[in-house]
Amino acid sequence: MAGVKQARDGAVGILTLDEPASLNAMTPDLLGALASAVGEMTRDEDVRALILTGAGRGFCSGQNLKASEALGEDIAAGVMRFYWPAFKALRECRVPVVVAVNGVAAGGGFSLAMAGDIIVAARSASFIQVFSRIALVPDLGSTWLLPRLIGRQRALELMLLNEPLTAEHADEIGLVRQVVDDARLMEEALALARRLADGPTRALVATRQLVEESEHETYEAQFRREIELQATIRKSADAVEGRNAFVEKRKARFTGR
Repeated sequence: MAGVKQARDGAVGILTLDEPASLNAMTPDLLGALASAVGEMTRDEDVRALILTGAGRGFCSGQNLKASEALGEDIAAGVMRFYWPAFKALRECRVPVVVAVNGVAAGGGFSLAMAGDIIVAARSASFIQVFSRIALVPDLGSTWLLPRLIGRQRALELMLLNEPLTAEHADEIGLVRQVVDDARLMEEALALARRLADGPTRALVATRQLVEESEHETYEAQFRREIELQATIRKSADAVEGRNAFVEKRKARFTGR
């Protein structure tokens, strides 16, 4: 597929943004290809985790300004038509999503990295909001995602001052799970994705769903919502296997069902 490479490592699907000459800058074609690739790969029930990464020296340098005209005169409608499906596909993916950030994640590329579930960063990785430098506001979900990951003050600091965030600093403030040498980025991302792929997929994704919903609910409402979803999940094959394994004092063998 143009712009996005697809590969498999057992139960792990690997999606690579593949426009390295532009540091994988966003275009309608690239984001459309990503949305399609997520759908294609996760239609296979044997795929139980995804990795998203970038080819070349960067993860994603943000919007490709040369392609901005393709969004049309109504920018909001263009972005929702061409860009939102990819972000939605990642955010609502039926399997956990690990994002392996190599090099720069700037502007919308920063937003894209946050759309997954867990970020692993190469030592060369850097994150920058960049928007206020050109008198714009953050977009593509940054103002929703970033404060929830690192808190209001730190998010505003990055957005207002446009100071690059190194991989090590991103680790210190909880934006990424871990920082690894560049040569080991995919090795570590795969190890994490395989661990997630071996888990109870429905329960893991339902956990993500509850965390998303909790941002808008009261304590009491979320308390009830957890139990309602639990009543459904506990009937799954993996939940039955988990209980049996506990009683039989053995390691559970989950199938994602």
